[in-house]
Amino acid sequence: MSQEPEPISAAERRALERERDALRAARATDAPAPQDSDQAGDRADDANESERIDEATHIEVRIDEITQRLRDGERAGLPSVNAVGTGSTVTVRFPDGDRATLHLALLSSERDPTLITTDSPLGQALLGHEAGDRVDYTTPDGRRTVHLLSVGEPGPENDH
Repeated sequence: MSQEPEPISAAERRALERERDALRAARATDAPAPQDSDQAGDRADDANESERIDEATHIEVRIDEITQRLRDGERAGLPSVNAVGTGSTVTVRFPDGDRATLHLALLSSERDPTLITTDSPLGQALLGHEAGDRVDYTTPDGRRTVHLLSVGEPGPENDH
C-alpha cells in the first residue's frame, strides 16, 4: 500500500539540506580509521570503535531519511494554501498576542525551530484548518488555543 508523498515547505527543505550537509561533513571528518588487523587492542579501544560505528550508522540513517524526505517533497509539489497540511506555512496568534510563522513538516530539524512536525500536538491540531479558525490542542501542560491567521505566506497584521 503506497502512500502519496507529502509536500515540503521551503523552510523545511532549507533546514533539512543544511542538516544533511552538516551530517555529510561530520561523516567525512569522523570516518573510522582502518585498524591494523595485527593489533590486539584493548576493550576500551573496542568500545570506542563500537561507539564510532554506532554514530556513523546513525549519521547514515539520518542522511538517508533526509534524502528520501527531500525527494518525496519534490515529487509532491507545492503545499496547499487553502487548508493546513504537511508542508504548509502558517501564521498563528497565541492568546498572549504573540505571533509565530511556523512550517508543518514530517521531519523536525534542530537547525530550524520554526519547523513543527505533523505528529506534534499543535501540528496535529492544525491539520485541515483554514485561515480564521481557532484551533484547540492539548500539551503536557494542558489545553491551549491558537488563532490561525494565514495558510501560505506570513499573514497580515490585522485579525480575521
